[in-house]
Amino acid sequence: MLEAVKVGMLGLGTVGSGTVNILSRNADEIARRAGRGIKISIASVRDIKKQRACDTSGFTLTVDHNKVIADPNVKIVLELIGGTGIARELVLKAIDNGKHIITANKALIALHGNEIFQRAQEKGVTVAFESAVAGGIPIIKAIREGLAGNSIQWLAGIINGTCNFILTEMRDKGRDFDDVLKEAQQLGYAEADPTFDIEGIDAAHKLTILASIAFGVPLQFEKIYTEGITEITSADVAYASELGYRIKSLGIAKRTANGLELRVHPTLIPHRRLIANVDGVMNAVLVKADALGPSLYYGAGAGAEPTGSAVVADLVDVVRALTSDPENRVPHLAFQPDALSNIPILSMDDVSTVYYLRIHVQDRSGVLADVTNIFANHNISIEAIIQKEPQTNIASVPIIILTHEVVEQNMNKAIAEIEKLEAVTNKIMRIRLETLT
Repeated sequence: MLEAVKVGMLGLGTVGSGTVNILSRNADEIARRAGRGIKISIASVRDIKKQRACDTSGFTLTVDHNKVIADPNVKIVLELIGGTGIARELVLKAIDNGKHIITANKALIALHGNEIFQRAQEKGVTVAFESAVAGGIPIIKAIREGLAGNSIQWLAGIINGTCNFILTEMRDKGRDFDDVLKEAQQLGYAEADPTFDIEGIDAAHKLTILASIAFGVPLQFEKIYTEGITEITSADVAYASELGYRIKSLGIAKRTANGLELRVHPTLIPHRRLIANVDGVMNAVLVKADALGPSLYYGAGAGAEPTGSAVVADLVDVVRALTSDPENRVPHLAFQPDALSNIPILSMDDVSTVYYLRIHVQDRSGVLADVTNIFANHNISIEAIIQKEPQTNIASVPIIILTHEVVEQNMNKAIAEIEKLEAVTNKIMRIRLETLT
């Protein structure tokens, strides 16, 4: 067998430790699949004395990132630092040094992937990033290679475990958002500052990558519509259940005649759909392709060894390709670099969906007629209405409305008019609905 390929690591935290453990435990199996051994030779860390969740006795630790990317024996660099500042600089420098790159950094790829891939193409090296989306689920490989003969019509993903955990707890136990968020932070599912998770930014980074691979367009994070889950109440979760739906935070990429829809937001899904029953911190991506039809990819979206599993899979792929010329490697974004399409990304105003609305009104006659008249004026038809009984000592009652499909800009105008009615006491809550068929 050929000499083992030496790998350098930038960062040795949770994912890095999981990667080291997998490489050690499954060394023989990995070598059989890759055609040669894979050996970590050097890793950069903040604190050399810190106790690790892996055995570091077989390689060098350094506090200098540049020693890793300048090491002439290192063929592949794992970027596991995170963020988009120093990580971008180090990755570009490593590429210039002729190193292949493997990264779990979704923000880096979503924001700077176009630049990084172009540089890698020029230098004849590979950038692999399976672990950047949905943890250990091999969704990038599935779309880029397994579905290469298909035209992707749409995909919808639960791609943030924190949001999914919160919404699951709110549904199963009737808990409030703030209460569940605190528990998620205590359990390590959410950061001290959970903004990236609960406001949908993390999912938007991942959707940027999935959409590019599915549709052959450049990475365009700035064009994704993003909405968090902070306004969802336990009442909304209960009302959705009454109507036969569950609320999930979805990343949705959809091909239409006018362009691509790219959006992250809370979504009602029929409760019988498989993806509606993905609970807790688990992830899932549902892909609709013309030849295969719908297929669901489910698994752990985070964690040391689930994410490390994807990192090692990338390592095996890169080692296998070391003897291939750059022109014959799998393209970074599935399509050949000179064949990416300039398909327009639709404004959210032009997206058509079904809507769930929660409207709090004063309990008096004529209010519902006023609301429905405004809907009629904007060509919005109603599928279902639930009007709750007034409660003692509460001045307003909720009206739950499910619409037929409507263009977002029409709904925006209708909501603005309804909120000006004297009888409407609160801001209207809206959640979009997808049947995913």
